[in-house]
Amino acid sequence: MSPWIKQIGFILLAVFMLPNTTESKKDDVLYCSACMAIAEELNHSISQTDPKKTIHVGGFRLNPDGSLNDKKVPLARSETHLTELLEGVCNSMSDYALYEDPVTKEKSYKRFAPRGNDGGNFPDFKNFKFDGPESSSALKFACESIVEELEDNIISLFASEADHVAKKLCSEVSGHCKSSFFQHSEL
Repeated sequence: MSPWIKQIGFILLAVFMLPNTTESKKDDVLYCSACMAIAEELNHSISQTDPKKTIHVGGFRLNPDGSLNDKKVPLARSETHLTELLEGVCNSMSDYALYEDPVTKEKSYKRFAPRGNDGGNFPDFKNFKFDGPESSSALKFACESIVEELEDNIISLFASEADHVAKKLCSEVSGHCKSSFFQHSEL
């Protein structure tokens, strides 16, 4: 056996025997904030949808009695509408930046960009850290990871729940936020 084959064999043996130290740990602040941002953005989009609009759901098959088996549900919380909203929710992560609470010194990503209907309520920018596009791209990546992993759970939660969806999604379903986060949060 040639010496270089032995060297390759030893290298491969060493690589497979070493403990897996390259497995990255998820940044708790980043993933909790991304989850909370998903809930905030979806809640906002739902609130902007006309509550009078409805959509037909169910099969369009005839029942044995000749009637149709379909029903109307509010568009805002329909699976179809929520799926559309979920497809674009991570694009709004560029409106968030790392925020440090001046009292508790706790860090989280918060929305800094006002929405068109915020009525001039601008946040205090001195507590935000704008670290360039890397920061918002990390938040967007975390958002996309959560959406990909939990899409069905997110849709079913928002379709059936109106209260405390952020807590249910981010603490109970995903586990990205500790339940203690919600005790001193305004959500």
